[in-house]
Amino acid sequence: MKFTVDYKFIFIILLSLFFLGFNSIFGKLALGNNHIDAFSFTFFRLFFGALTLVLIYTYKTKNISVNLKTNWLSSFMLFLYAISFSYSFLNMEAGLGTLLLFAVVQIVMVVFSLFHKEKINIQKVLGMFIALFGLIYLLYPAESFELSLYHAFLMILAGIAWAIYTVLGKKSTSSLYNTMDNFRKAVVFVVIFYILFSPQNTFFDEKGLLLAFISGSLTSAIGYVLWYEALPKMQFITAGIIQLFIPLIAIFISVIFLDEILTSTLLISTVLIFLGIILTIFSRKVA
Repeated sequence: MKFTVDYKFIFIILLSLFFLGFNSIFGKLALGNNHIDAFSFTFFRLFFGALTLVLIYTYKTKNISVNLKTNWLSSFMLFLYAISFSYSFLNMEAGLGTLLLFAVVQIVMVVFSLFHKEKINIQKVLGMFIALFGLIYLLYPAESFELSLYHAFLMILAGIAWAIYTVLGKKSTSSLYNTMDNFRKAVVFVVIFYILFSPQNTFFDEKGLLLAFISGSLTSAIGYVLWYEALPKMQFITAGIIQLFIPLIAIFISVIFLDEILTSTLLISTVLIFLGIILTIFSRKVA
């Protein structure tokens, strides 16, 4: 059997995962160090993302169109993911939160895969379990920890919302337009959220605003366009499993740029997750 390699497709996937990994770092730096509150980070992240994509789309097409009949569900899921992630991140241990988020994403993606009757063989299932085990080995807290059920619920909600946003992206016919429209309408949901709940103690400093700007305009906006560009060419289960690279990328970025320690646990989990993903992607198709 001869495999043809689409290097452009692989490059798009890797670049999108790289941006998503960096996105986690910016959120950690902004929220974890109290440079900005959860609502403000979510608002500026989505606002700057929408503004960036509108400018790019307008420059590229010389027009700006608004379709009020489509994209509302995916826009709401983008908003729900962003707001739930920001608020849960404030009071949840980062490793456990990441584990919970991506475990939920895997479960939802598998459910959609079964619902759409995608053909799954033993090798794909084995690869998924190996990769998940690698993630658990990496992130599950070794010491005793306190788990807030409320913030755990928010992280689960974020995982469900991101998985559905990913599923809806498989129908994308224009990754730039769809992502731009998602961000524009997600800003509407943020404003509605503010009107309904009037979040208190909003604050941000210059560093918090800068991190929200970079997170929104670069790693979110461009990263999500690339993700929507790649999704139509992947199975649901494949789209789910390759996202396990994201926490690995985020941790390696932390090692390189934030002077965090490279541990044997990280190296072992990297091998396990990489092995699981390779088994899943290169499994033979079921007849």
